[in-house]
Amino acid sequence: MELIIVTGLSGSGKSRAVNALEDIGFYCIDNMPPSLIVNFAEICMQSQDKLEKVAIVTDMRGGGMFEGVYDALKNLKKIGANYRILFLESSSEVLIRRYKESRRKHPLYENAQGSIENAVTRERELLKPIRAMANYIIDTSYISPAQLKDRVSKLFLGDSSASMQVHCMSFGFKYGSPTEADLVFDVRCLPNPFYIDDLKDLTGLDEPVKKYVLESEETKGFISRLYDMVDYLMPLYCGEGKSQLIIAIGCTGGKHRSVVLAELLYNHLAGQRYRVSVNHRDIRKKL
Repeated sequence: MELIIVTGLSGSGKSRAVNALEDIGFYCIDNMPPSLIVNFAEICMQSQDKLEKVAIVTDMRGGGMFEGVYDALKNLKKIGANYRILFLESSSEVLIRRYKESRRKHPLYENAQGSIENAVTRERELLKPIRAMANYIIDTSYISPAQLKDRVSKLFLGDSSASMQVHCMSFGFKYGSPTEADLVFDVRCLPNPFYIDDLKDLTGLDEPVKKYVLESEETKGFISRLYDMVDYLMPLYCGEGKSQLIIAIGCTGGKHRSVVLAELLYNHLAGQRYRVSVNHRDIRKKL
């Protein structure tokens, strides 16, 4: 049985992530008290219906009961239930804005003397241990619901026994760096198509922009060294047993140079038969 434990900060998009898991065939249970997780896993493992893909959401909505999640995880291993943890988070500013816009009450609102900011800070502190245990971390601060669905689907559609999932991401530094990235490469040093009138309104997916970026000697030197670095690191990460590797490439707006390089790296890794995906976080944002 493939078991995914979904958790993370309140307001970070766990419900949308579960919807995505359900769409790709997972049997999903939301807001399960940690004390019931092991019993539920045993039922699934013994069921004649052969539930092969199961996702369980457990988080701070359970209040003090959430502390039992660590014992539950230990006991899952004892019964032979192999699980992976998907942790969702967002920046404090984004979470506070989402709660203000939705007018929903944060689970720790009462304990934080009615302050959303204090509630978010407290929850982040309480969840540090399980975040450190997570196999996958997705920061939803700057991605759309559709991008989140795409990320979750690509993570869990593949063979769970396959090697680690590599995710290549382009982004714009002006919108913030992706906190979940394992490796971040800054390509703002490369020639910028933004200052070319005919290229400004195009993206790195368009051939004229791609040609402009790749024809410079600076880019050629960068690509050679990027491939050398990544090719050296990949076997080391695989040998460590890492489940997910996120490689982020950033330029100023996330629309031109970073897109070209992220696509190039994606094709390079795919050619070596790694499980790899790519997305462009800020490509549709206005510069």
